[in-house]
Amino acid sequence: MNIMKKLVCASAIALAGSSVVMAPAASAQTRLATATAQLQGALVQSNAYRTAEQQINTTYAADIQQAQTRAAALDAELKPLVDAYNAARQQPGATQASVRPQAEALQAKRTAGQQELNRLQARVSLARTYVIEQIDMKLGDAVRAAMKAQKVDLLVSPEAVLAREPYVDITNAVVAQLNTLVPSVNAIPPAGYQPGALRQAATQQQQPAPSGR
Repeated sequence: MNIMKKLVCASAIALAGSSVVMAPAASAQTRLATATAQLQGALVQSNAYRTAEQQINTTYAADIQQAQTRAAALDAELKPLVDAYNAARQQPGATQASVRPQAEALQAKRTAGQQELNRLQARVSLARTYVIEQIDMKLGDAVRAAMKAQKVDLLVSPEAVLAREPYVDITNAVVAQLNTLVPSVNAIPPAGYQPGALRQAATQQQQPAPSGR
C-alpha cells in the first residue's frame, strides 16, 4: 500500500451528494426538471477552496514536506513485511493461522505509520477542515440558486443514476454560485478552533442524561 497516496486526503469532506434522473429529451435543453451534481466536487472546485489550498500549502510547507518524506520512508519499511507476508501465503499448506504472524506485523506497521502521518499532518488537516466548514455554510444556498437558475426541480446524487446526458449535470453551476456567495475564506484556523464534529460531540457530552421515572 502506498502511504503517499493518502497525503492528499487530510480530512474527510462529509457532504451529501446530489444527483439525477433525466428529463424528457424534447425539453431537456430548456427545462432540466431533474439534474445531477457532485457537491463535494463543486466545493473543492470553488475559487475560495483553491485559493485557501494554496495558502495552506505555503503556510504549512514544512509539515507537508516532512510528511511526504516520512511517507516515502514508511513505504520502504513496509516492503520487507509485505514480501514476508506474500512468501508465507505461498508456502505449501499455508493457512490463515500460519500466516497470522506476518499479517499482524504488516497491519501493525501500516496502522502505526498512518497514525504517524496523521500527526505530522495534523495542522494541515485542521486548516482544510476549517476551510471546508466555511464554504459548506453557503453550499445549500449555492445549490438552491443553481437549481433556480437552471430550472431544476429535483437534484439527486450521480451514484443513483444509471445513464444520463452531460447537460443534466449542474456541478459547474453550483461552483459558479459558490464563487459568488463565498469569494474567499480564511485559510488559517484561529487559536482554539475545533471542527464542528468535535464541538457537537463535546456539547452532547455536556448535556445531562434524561432522568428516568
